Amino acid sequence: MAQSFRPHDTAELVEVVKWAAAEQQPLEVIGNGSKRALGRPMQVANTLALDHLTGVVDYEPAELVLTARAGTPLAEIQALLQDNGQELAFEPMDYGPVLGEELGRATFGGTLAANVSGPRRIKAGAARDHVLGLEAVSGRGELFRAGGRVVKNVTGYDLARAFCASWGTLAVASTITVKVAPRATTEKTVCLFGLQGVEATGAMSAALGSSAEVSGAAHVPEKLAALQSGNWGGGRSATLLRLEGIEESIDYRVGILRRVLELAGTVEIMDAAASFSVWQSIRNLTVFPHNLGALWRVSVAPKAADDVIASLPEGCLVMQDWGGGLLWIADPDDQRDGTSLRAAIASAGGGHATLVKAPQNVRNTIDVFHPQEPGLSLLTKRLKSQFDPHGILNPGRMYKGV
Repeated sequence: MAQSFRPHDTAELVEVVKWAAAEQQPLEVIGNGSKRALGRPMQVANTLALDHLTGVVDYEPAELVLTARAGTPLAEIQALLQDNGQELAFEPMDYGPVLGEELGRATFGGTLAANVSGPRRIKAGAARDHVLGLEAVSGRGELFRAGGRVVKNVTGYDLARAFCASWGTLAVASTITVKVAPRATTEKTVCLFGLQGVEATGAMSAALGSSAEVSGAAHVPEKLAALQSGNWGGGRSATLLRLEGIEESIDYRVGILRRVLELAGTVEIMDAAASFSVWQSIRNLTVFPHNLGALWRVSVAPKAADDVIASLPEGCLVMQDWGGGLLWIADPDDQRDGTSLRAAIASAGGGHATLVKAPQNVRNTIDVFHPQEPGLSLLTKRLKSQFDPHGILNPGRMYKGV
């Protein structure tokens, strides 16, 4: 008989997992379910939802450290930080819009378990780079702690980081501690309109290689730009470079970019309000239409981006982030299995392609997450067996049989 568990505290969480381990009953582990449609569908009867395991446990603005329970809404944490002039530097995106969910349903634990990082990753690092420690329950039903509350404490630090991008397959976090950062006073975006392919990638690389301290570098092709309203260059392609900080510093760095990009075309500047709005659209992928078909997330070396894009079937829409290192590819044919895409990635020097959105029949039959090399696959299985020997936590969510 299917059961749904919603523990209110760590003790209840431990009891649920202990029961599942003893009875060898698999659990679908979710936060609020906002990313439930991402990954391989699981055929399990029981659900463990952490949406009642909420609340900020400790927050010391002066120390730039925050500890919260895993089911705490991410929006609640971001609002608290904003009230104190701080933020999560890795700028997590919200998958809600592209997965048919509402904005704001993501949880703290789910965001970190999926290692969700936004445009600022090129400057601030990934979500995992900001985790200091966690308290979690293994697949044996054992409570453990890894890391600590200060950056210098490295005991178990790698274990805390391993939780990120595990998608709930290794352990169920109850509380997590992260380092936070001061929020920038303001921002502006340097825009180049009308660039194509290699020109756009070259401009982003030049900007990122300069001393301008760019915190966001994205390229939106004209087909996507034409769907936007406001400051998007009248339907021309838009190459966007974000600068954050105090006004005087930003103006100085704008001058640096003008010199670096003088051969790339006319430079236009978005003010703070327009810049914030544009990057919010890029971060949460609302630049894509609702009927986008399948959606792939591809990570490659920026220099390989143009070759991968050139290999795509006609009709695909691509947005580049992270200076060209991250490609969001919308494919109108939502039945493609990704074989040709992954072959193109391999030919271009390697990378990863993850299927973010597709019908369930496709997700059931293909590798949603990029296939692992034999050595790495063996390591993944060994790590899974150490933390979850009975295979009860999100079995098969990432890889078949794991």
